[in-house]
Amino acid sequence: MFGILAPCPSRTPDGLKPRWMGHFCGLCLELRDDAGQLARLTTNYDALALSVLVEAQLGGDAESRNAGPCALRGMRRQTVAVGGGPRLAATASLLLASAKLRDHVEDGDGIAARPGARGVAGLTADRLRAKAIGLGESISLDVDPLVAAVARQREVEAASGTGTPLIEVTAPTEAATAELFAHAAVLGGRPENADAFRTAGAAFGRLAHLLDAAEDFEEDAERGAWNPLAATGAGVEGARSLAREALGDLRAALESASLVDRTMTELLLDRYARHAVAKTFGTTCAAYRHPDSQRDRHRGRDRRYDDGHRGRRRGFWAGLCSFAVLACTCQLCCAEHYEGPWSGRSREGCCRDCCDCCSCDCCQCCQCGGDSDGGCCGCDCPCSCD
Repeated sequence: MFGILAPCPSRTPDGLKPRWMGHFCGLCLELRDDAGQLARLTTNYDALALSVLVEAQLGGDAESRNAGPCALRGMRRQTVAVGGGPRLAATASLLLASAKLRDHVEDGDGIAARPGARGVAGLTADRLRAKAIGLGESISLDVDPLVAAVARQREVEAASGTGTPLIEVTAPTEAATAELFAHAAVLGGRPENADAFRTAGAAFGRLAHLLDAAEDFEEDAERGAWNPLAATGAGVEGARSLAREALGDLRAALESASLVDRTMTELLLDRYARHAVAKTFGTTCAAYRHPDSQRDRHRGRDRRYDDGHRGRRRGFWAGLCSFAVLACTCQLCCAEHYEGPWSGRSREGCCRDCCDCCSCDCCQCCQCGGDSDGGCCGCDCPCSCD
């Protein structure tokens, strides 16, 4: 379970929590039914936006069913989304997981760096891609152009260097995401929304790519791994301005679309997205910690990057078992600290670092900051969070 649109109790109104869980469980169960139990590990929070977009166009006509008890929701029953929305989201999750595994195999790092895991990872990547193609066919989605766009990403990265615009590096991701969003208009019975959704998808793809690169910036530097912000020389500041532009483009595109119910789209693609940008790049509510080798020598070093807090590294299968335990016990989202399933690094649950003021309505006017130092742009915002 991963993605930039991670859930947070403080940012989710009580009335929307069951609806969010309905889309989450609908995606998870769709992955199980179409790709097997292990495919549930590819569940991606960001893919839920596709399911939500389909529902937003159908309103009360959206399909759903009652699901049985599950450990991830405290053995409670749940009304879950079914139909084209979850299938589109499952297709996106499988494609993304397949692409990530293939990258690890070709680079010989990550999971594929474990002894004996490279071959297994390659076979798994091929299987997930085949399942995604089959699932896409069931909803009349041509997956081949999406696979080609994802494959083109490596070529673009190999050709990029200092001075290359970041938007050239993010272009393949934007293209794939745009087509997935556009197909949500078809499944929702509103083909007139395709252009608006395509624009929103491109903006979301750029945003996700930039946030991922910024979050990995320090760790990639430590490992000597390729990172678009370092390779192009744009740095975190360059990504910050593009991310805020993407937020504006995303909101404008969705506002131009014809939707029956905007409640969930505003939650995921506005509030959650703004919080993700604030948490990664910083605002008056949450400041980004820039790479600083001197800071690492002091006692205040961030525990997530502190080798002194790194636990025992695990192999592929042991890490997989550990991941399943962390997911089923909700430690991935709720624990104050837990040990990474493969790396052994100290991690924090995604819901433990929430800041209510980053999602207050008064900051919508300025997208939570526009100046270079991470402060708000000058609107009279009463938010304060140190």
